Amino acid sequence: MSTEQTQAPVDARAALIALRAEVGKAVVGNDAAVTGLILALLCRGHVLLEGVPGVAKTLLVRALAASLDLKTTRVQFTPDLMPGDVTGSIVYDAHSGEFSFREGPVFTNLLLADEINRTPPKTQSSLLEAMEERQVSIDGRSHPLPDPFVVVATQNPVEYEGTYPLPEAQLDRFLLKLTMPAPSREDEIGILWRHAQGFDPRDLAAAGIRPVAGAAHLTAARQAVARVTIGPEVIGYVVDLCRATRELPSVQLGVSPRGATALLAVTRAWAWLAGRDYATPDDVKALARPALRHRLGVRPEAELEGVTADGVLDRVLASVPVPR
Repeated sequence: MSTEQTQAPVDARAALIALRAEVGKAVVGNDAAVTGLILALLCRGHVLLEGVPGVAKTLLVRALAASLDLKTTRVQFTPDLMPGDVTGSIVYDAHSGEFSFREGPVFTNLLLADEINRTPPKTQSSLLEAMEERQVSIDGRSHPLPDPFVVVATQNPVEYEGTYPLPEAQLDRFLLKLTMPAPSREDEIGILWRHAQGFDPRDLAAAGIRPVAGAAHLTAARQAVARVTIGPEVIGYVVDLCRATRELPSVQLGVSPRGATALLAVTRAWAWLAGRDYATPDDVKALARPALRHRLGVRPEAELEGVTADGVLDRVLASVPVPR
């Protein structure tokens, strides 16, 4: 292998690590969420970002977009948003007398779908083809989306009035579900200190955020991730974890094979980002919750008793033997 071939993955890893530091100029704490977004970029996957209002969900995605040399678009999902407002529509040109396709905001590299659960299912489903097939079909014609294409959707977990819960079919299209808790006391002091020093979340350029990674870095990184070794014991561990979720009486919908492949994909990306060319069972354990929590359906009677998806995964991780 030539020097140029070995250098490219190293440069890509350095760029993505710098990306994490660049986002940190605007967002204090939430390192796990930042890393999760980077893993999604590496895996060409989509992210559901959940947290109460005011914990910087939108700021996190905007800071990530400002740190990437990629095209980004934000869509505020509302009850009156129509599918064509997202995907685009056929319009009539009075001057030429012809119909033409006008691209919607989905034709971008990084799409921020803000408060996705505030729009009706018809509009939510307009994203399904884009997320899965990376194309939009309008009037019988398919229009490919740019590469890379990643959707980062935010939602509020506590306010349900006027919202439309995402169906299981759409939830399963998200590679990861990341949660953003309230910051610790030290982090909150850091947030207020930055604001006291003049930080304006609406002006990220003034905060010194600049693009540090682009499409070329992502392409090189994905090629390197594809070369990460996955041993049979790691694959077996992933399968055992997912199968265990289908056998618990408190669960009505276990993790599907698509969920198993998603966990395997982010495990490889995590190992590469850590500087290794092989994955371990510990990598699987580290990514199991964000990769699987949104794919579990807990029975209503179990929910009344306080059972949660994360609790189910904790139980599964504690009971399934870890290969050594």
